[in-house]
Amino acid sequence: MGDKNLEAKKTPRKQKRDVAIRNMTKIIIIEGLVLATLIIIFCALKLSKARRSGEKEQQVMAVISPTPDPNVTPTMTPEQKEDQEQKKQVKYLKYAAKMAAGYDYDGAIEYLKSYGDDYLKLDKFTAAIADYEAKKAACVKFGAYDSATEVNHIFFHSLIYDTEKAFKAHEANGYNYYMTTISEFKEMMQQMYDAGYVLVSIHDVVKPVTREDGTTGYAEGDIMLPPDKKPFVLSQDDVNYYTYMEGDGFATRAAIDENGKPSTEIIEADGTSKIGDFDLVPVLERFIEEHPDFSYKGARGIICLTGYEGTLGYRTDPGSKDSKTYEQDKKTVQKIAEVMKKYGWEFACHSNGHRDMGECTQAFLEKDTKSWLADVGSLVGETDLYVYPFGIDIQAGIKPYSNAKYEYLKASGFHIFCGVEAKPWMQIKPDYVRMQRRPLDGQAMLMYPERLADLFDLSKVIDPSRPKLQ
Repeated sequence: MGDKNLEAKKTPRKQKRDVAIRNMTKIIIIEGLVLATLIIIFCALKLSKARRSGEKEQQVMAVISPTPDPNVTPTMTPEQKEDQEQKKQVKYLKYAAKMAAGYDYDGAIEYLKSYGDDYLKLDKFTAAIADYEAKKAACVKFGAYDSATEVNHIFFHSLIYDTEKAFKAHEANGYNYYMTTISEFKEMMQQMYDAGYVLVSIHDVVKPVTREDGTTGYAEGDIMLPPDKKPFVLSQDDVNYYTYMEGDGFATRAAIDENGKPSTEIIEADGTSKIGDFDLVPVLERFIEEHPDFSYKGARGIICLTGYEGTLGYRTDPGSKDSKTYEQDKKTVQKIAEVMKKYGWEFACHSNGHRDMGECTQAFLEKDTKSWLADVGSLVGETDLYVYPFGIDIQAGIKPYSNAKYEYLKASGFHIFCGVEAKPWMQIKPDYVRMQRRPLDGQAMLMYPERLADLFDLSKVIDPSRPKLQ
């Protein structure tokens, strides 16, 4: 209402001016819209042209440098093909050399031949095969020995990695008697290597044979070594890392290192852990890496296990079933055992409760064996090896086994039995094998050095930190 009255009061001149202003405003708006439209059209044309140009450029580049088809093998130049072939040949030669270093000459020869028919045209291949054939021909059964009965079987307990802790611990005297330090073990292996000893599997020393009636018996193995080489077997007892050893300078448990190899682990008082060469297994692995000719066809040692405090440092025994990690620990042991076996390690029953099997009753032996098979054998796998606790046989003397204890152990799958003696001794019978072992501990070194004179120069072996026996 007010706006209409205000408009009525305007003079004719003012009214014309307002009309002119409104018309000019309309013109400006229209021109702006037209200009905006022209700008949009121009930009669209430029973009379209750019796209056409980009597509053309991509087409040109596709011709110059086409995108590789994943289903098509790239064409290599003759130089690239030659380089690839040379690398392949080097790989074959290196792997064959590694096999031959471990006296597996047949395996090395077959591997080189698997390269293909062209191997006959390769001088390095034919020369390597001729070399391996000659070395194989020079080998004799059991090397420097006349029979399996001369083969040494040496054994250790857990190695001491921290002598400061071990020889000041509450159990120091026991450790001094029955343990060996890592430095002593390394020196022993070095001296044996220098003297021509070669680590072999006990299953290479003896082998199962099928008799005419279909039953299984045992005979000497077919170890073939250069005539100056001396085969020996190695084992380690009580690889359980008992609770009484905690904090005393020993490994805490078995483990797998970052490279997937068998190793050991220590867990410090503050809970921190470290994987490294803290016991026999990883130390020997390292030595064989550096001296591949110390191992016959990849042989390692025998790990002898009890069961009353678990396995390999993990509390997998029934008495630990309330542990929060009980089930996981059993799976861990299975995994570690599989890796160890892949690397050549073998497992043996060392009884479940580590009792004198010569003095115990038949009922006790049967119960003890069933427990081991259920709680340890189920984790590490089947074995035909039984290593007597304390080295005490179930039957004294050298007469053939003839007792109920043997019959039960045989029925449970055990056919190779090991005790303890000062010198090599072996008995190969139709149904079983007995092989005695030589201890290489503080007691043997300090009390009976003459017994080890054929193996070592003990003046270079004994750790200076080792105290006198009490």
